[in-house]
Amino acid sequence: MKPEILEIEPLKIIGKCVTTTLSFDDTAALWQDFMSRHKEIKNCVDSGFYSMQVYPSGFKVEEFTRETEFERWAAVEVTDFDTVPEGMQTKTIAGGLYAVFTHVGPVKEFVETSNYIYGTWLPQSGYKLDKRAHFERLGEKYYGPEHPESEEEIWLPIQLK
Repeated sequence: MKPEILEIEPLKIIGKCVTTTLSFDDTAALWQDFMSRHKEIKNCVDSGFYSMQVYPSGFKVEEFTRETEFERWAAVEVTDFDTVPEGMQTKTIAGGLYAVFTHVGPVKEFVETSNYIYGTWLPQSGYKLDKRAHFERLGEKYYGPEHPESEEEIWLPIQLK
């Protein structure tokens, strides 16, 4: 699995956000709440969705545990923040260099992809993690969390070592 290395401009997103841990995973509830209201957002760039993780300041991947708190977002990209539905939040995803991987398969197999990215690809690459948000983009080929042919893009913030 080889990533595409892309440099992007900042992205504006509107969505719902919770502070969570892996041991108390409320991702399904977050997405259920967001999906029940996402059509209230009128200035979407396209039909894709963003699942974003914002890790604490000083985050080190080797110290990440099931108890590490982080922000989890369910969102869409927008053109501006002029109209934000009540109860939703805004965030700007920092631009910069990203390694973009494609995960194919159900969400239960995501851990294998993640282990490869962080345990094999990253240490052997000429890159290190940058201190920006990590996110997944769920586009036209995302058929749901259980679908065996579902595709999602994994965007890993990187910088040269």
